[in-house]
Amino acid sequence: MKRLAVLALAALCAIAAPLAQAQKFPERPIRFIVPFPPGGGNDILARVIAPKMAEFLGQPVIIDNRAGAGGNIGTDIAAKAAPDGYTIVIASNQVTMNPALYAKLPFDIEKDFEPIALAASVPMVLVVHPSVPAHNVAELIALAKANPGKLNHSTPGTGTPQHIAFEVFNHDAGINVTHVPYKGTGPAVADLIGGQVQAAFGTMASIEQQVKAGKLRALAVATPKRSPAMPDVPTVAESGLPGYDVSLWYSILAPAGTPRAIVARISGDIAKTLALPEVRDRLTAQGFEVSYLDPAQMSALMRHDTARWGKTLREMGLKLD
Repeated sequence: MKRLAVLALAALCAIAAPLAQAQKFPERPIRFIVPFPPGGGNDILARVIAPKMAEFLGQPVIIDNRAGAGGNIGTDIAAKAAPDGYTIVIASNQVTMNPALYAKLPFDIEKDFEPIALAASVPMVLVVHPSVPAHNVAELIALAKANPGKLNHSTPGTGTPQHIAFEVFNHDAGINVTHVPYKGTGPAVADLIGGQVQAAFGTMASIEQQVKAGKLRALAVATPKRSPAMPDVPTVAESGLPGYDVSLWYSILAPAGTPRAIVARISGDIAKTLALPEVRDRLTAQGFEVSYLDPAQMSALMRHDTARWGKTLREMGLKLD
C-alpha cells in the first residue's frame, strides 16, 4: 500500500508540475528563432507578428536569426531547446519536404516538435531578369531547351521551397535550369536583379516591389490560383504545366514536450495577433495571405504535406545528399 501511495503521489506531481508551469507562463522573454537571415519571408512575417504577440503575452518576443543549411540549423536549435514555451521557431513547409530530400536530418519534424499554429501563406512567383527574352512560361521553357546549361536560377538555399519549386518546374517542363543556392533571400534576389542569374521562384513578399519597379519580370505564380496581389499574372498550371502546385506556408512550432496549455496559450495569442486589422493589412501589403490554423489543424496539415512531398519527390528521384 505504501508503494502504491508513493507511486500515486509521484503521478500527481508529474501532472501538477506542468500545470503550475503553464499557469505562470510567461515569466520571461520568449526567443523566436528565424532560421534564415533578415529579409526573407520567414523573417518578414516574424517581425510583423512578434511585437503584437508580445503585447498579448505580456513579455518581449525576441527575434533570433539563426541561418544556415537551408534553414535546418535554426530549426535544429529549436528542436533541442527546453520544452517550456520560451523557444519557438517559424518554419515554412520546407520542413515537410526535407525528410524526402535528405537521408539524414538532425531532427524529426513529426517527433521533435509541437505544432502551435499556421500563421500565413505566400505565393511564390516565377520571375526573370528583364534582359531574359521570355515574357511567359512557354517562352522561358523554349529558351531553356534552346540553350541547355546556360540559364541559372537563384534560391535562398538548397532544399528551400523556392529550390523545390524550380526543381519541380524543371522536371515538369523537361528542362535543366541550373540551381545557384545563396545564404538567404536577400543575396539571392540581389544577384537576380544584378543579372548574375537569370530566374528564380521568389516569395511575393520578397519580389513584389522589384516587379512593380521593373527590376524583375513576373511570368507566373506557383499556386493553383492566381494571387489577388498580382491578378494579371497567370499560374504555372494554366501556363502549360497542368497540375503544377508548389504552395508555401509558414508555421510556428515549439519543441516536443512543451505543455499543451502553453502551446494553446501561444497559439491563441497568435490568433489574436493575426486578427488585428493593422497586422493583416501589413501582411497583405507584403504579399502574405493570413491563414491561421490551431495546433490540431496544423498537425494534420504537416502530416498531409509530409506524405505528399515524400511521394512527389521520390517519384522525381530528387535527393540532396
